[in-house]
Amino acid sequence: MTRQSAFSAPGRFWRGNLHTHSNLSDGALPPEEVCRRYRAQGYDFLALTDHYVGIYDYPLVDTRPFRAEGFTTLLGAELHSGAMQNGELWHILAVGLPEDFPRVGSPDFHAWPDQETGPEIAARAAAAGAFVTIAHPQWSGMTLADARSIDAAHAVEIYNHSSAVGADRGDGFAIADLLISEGRNLSLIATDDAHLFDPDHFGGWTMVRAEENCPEALLAALKRGDFYSSQGPQIHDFYVEGDRVIVECSAVETVIAVGHGSSSNVVCGRAMTRAEVPLKWKGETPWLRAVVIDAAGRRAWTNPVRREGF
Repeated sequence: MTRQSAFSAPGRFWRGNLHTHSNLSDGALPPEEVCRRYRAQGYDFLALTDHYVGIYDYPLVDTRPFRAEGFTTLLGAELHSGAMQNGELWHILAVGLPEDFPRVGSPDFHAWPDQETGPEIAARAAAAGAFVTIAHPQWSGMTLADARSIDAAHAVEIYNHSSAVGADRGDGFAIADLLISEGRNLSLIATDDAHLFDPDHFGGWTMVRAEENCPEALLAALKRGDFYSSQGPQIHDFYVEGDRVIVECSAVETVIAVGHGSSSNVVCGRAMTRAEVPLKWKGETPWLRAVVIDAAGRRAWTNPVRREGF
């Protein structure tokens, strides 16, 4: 039997948003109010990730004063530098940056010549200790070649609520699954990318398993892949046993096991809290992940497990 690490690691799940903006870049509200709203909504942690560009004076917002009992924050930013293949600026999400991270990247939202490239600024952030994510690939018009070039990424943003609400381009599954099929060890995060002008908040989050709700423990768990992502459903367990994928969760209508290429199997039912999905194509896929969908159409996603583990 192989159990995905989020469901075998010690600790409990903590709910958080890893991509958020304030009025220190292009968001609507000051950092203190953004943190207050997420805390009031029942979130355990928040990363405020304002756009790290010169026109906003490269904000790496110190949210430590807004921590409280039961609620913590991680320091981070959305980094921008260089051009993707479509000529547009890179968006690299970096959570867990140190306070002294250098003021690097684009002076504005244009890809100027002679800038550090996207892969280079991602590697810089990872070397500084950050959890690095390829942000909203569908919204950005990112190519597979673009995504391949980010060697330092820990994760792909597979659901971005702001991009879904504002552009109907909220997912990153095609890019993520192709990279995973090529052997990349990537996890999958869901976020709001909230700016709080529109209903772009409280729509996607990451459930991180850690022994403590503190920045150090959360960041280490993120780097290990000890989490799942959700729009609403809860996933309590996910493992492979023999020729079956087992998922235990809150009440859902659909459970899907997804793998390489066209590999997928589905089980449907009413208010299922446990499903056994046949693994008919075990020999055809090097990896597996699970998706659950509730009666309202809201989804939750596990990180993948590799075939050598099942």
